[in-house]
Amino acid sequence: MEKIRLSKLMSTLGICSRREADSYIEKGWVLVDGKPVSELGTKVFPNQKVVLNKSALTERQTQVTILLNKPIGYVSGQAEDGHQPAVVLIKPDTRWASDSAPQRFTAQHLRGLAPAGRLDIDSQGLLILTQDGRVAKQLIGEDSPIEKEYLVRVTGQLVGNGLNMLNHGLSLDGQKLKPAKVTWLNDDQLRFILKEGKKRQIRRMCELVGLKVTGLKRVRIGKVKLGDLPVGQWRYLREDESF
Repeated sequence: MEKIRLSKLMSTLGICSRREADSYIEKGWVLVDGKPVSELGTKVFPNQKVVLNKSALTERQTQVTILLNKPIGYVSGQAEDGHQPAVVLIKPDTRWASDSAPQRFTAQHLRGLAPAGRLDIDSQGLLILTQDGRVAKQLIGEDSPIEKEYLVRVTGQLVGNGLNMLNHGLSLDGQKLKPAKVTWLNDDQLRFILKEGKKRQIRRMCELVGLKVTGLKRVRIGKVKLGDLPVGQWRYLREDESF
């Protein structure tokens, strides 16, 4: 049996993300077979017992996950080409007045807050930002089963069996896409339900079947819906919600 990096094992076991694991290890908050480990890069056997100490568990309990109705014109991640990242919208005066979560916003909630998935600059709707690596892995892990639902306005003329192709049969970047659920809502709007998120996937899928996207809005991720959250505003994920 070969040893592997402790941070990788912690991620594989679903304890936390690799980034969080490195942070916990540096602080001496990870116990391997009951002994604290504080050296980054430490390797262990996969069958060794790995747990977090009380300090790590306490920090985890204060981690937040935020739902933002991202407006058009903001990028999901790092600032690029002069465009601001969506995280700049997370501030006290843009918190939704109807947010029923008990948390009081503090600057601590911005530390390590990162998008779990992307939403293009010219798209709007539900964007998840989280401090919790487990949430991020759940939403953007390679084999994530989480559905994402979009309302998509289009123009153009759909090619013959285009709707069937949108549901299953298209390839991007040389790879076959996973089956999707695509249906017409009205004459110019489609509903897309996907379990993957390649770059500009919906726009590129539509182009392959003769359509041009003129508007795209994400309205659901897993069991969590955008609902009445206003554009440019945010709220906390509640304890009774899960993806």
